[in-house]
Amino acid sequence: MSRLDRRGPGRGDERRAALLLALDELLREAPSLESINVAEVSRRAGVTRSAFYFYFESKAMAVMALLEEMYDDAANETDRLVEAEGEPEPRIHQVISHLFDMVDRRPYAYRVLLEARATSATLREDWDQGRAGFAQQIATMITNERATAKAPDGADADALASVLLELNDRSIERYALGHGPARAAHIDALTSIWVRTIYGGQR
Repeated sequence: MSRLDRRGPGRGDERRAALLLALDELLREAPSLESINVAEVSRRAGVTRSAFYFYFESKAMAVMALLEEMYDDAANETDRLVEAEGEPEPRIHQVISHLFDMVDRRPYAYRVLLEARATSATLREDWDQGRAGFAQQIATMITNERATAKAPDGADADALASVLLELNDRSIERYALGHGPARAAHIDALTSIWVRTIYGGQR
């Protein structure tokens, strides 16, 4: 996430941490990101308004930074998935369950992230870049599984990976907003789609 922090790659700065903590507290209290202003975040963090913009390009990018842990967890889960160790169904089920766990830890922040993504071109670009990276990893896994006859030939691996991740995104969005089936049913349905699409059936 190249634009989350305008200052650079360091993560130990106390002022940055204070700003993110203040933002997290305010997001728990506020109905939307629009209702929070930078001056309020800065005041609660005990820093100047200019300090906020020293670290973050906008409120939207600060929200993305707040959810860096979620992004890192998603990256770790993608790594686990593409290692392709063990039976496909339990492996895919575990990874998808973990994605829902991440939303459950900070549902209010994820909902605000969806709001911010709709209004911030920069955030959308970063989001799309991240998803493209995940899609490339999944496509490589599908290609490797086909090469070793663990999965049958099928649709273009790159397109397939992209569509499956878009399905995940949409399902998790609906779950975060309180729509769609219950959590367990949502996860089971996604798992079934992934397994049947990649491997041709339950394994």
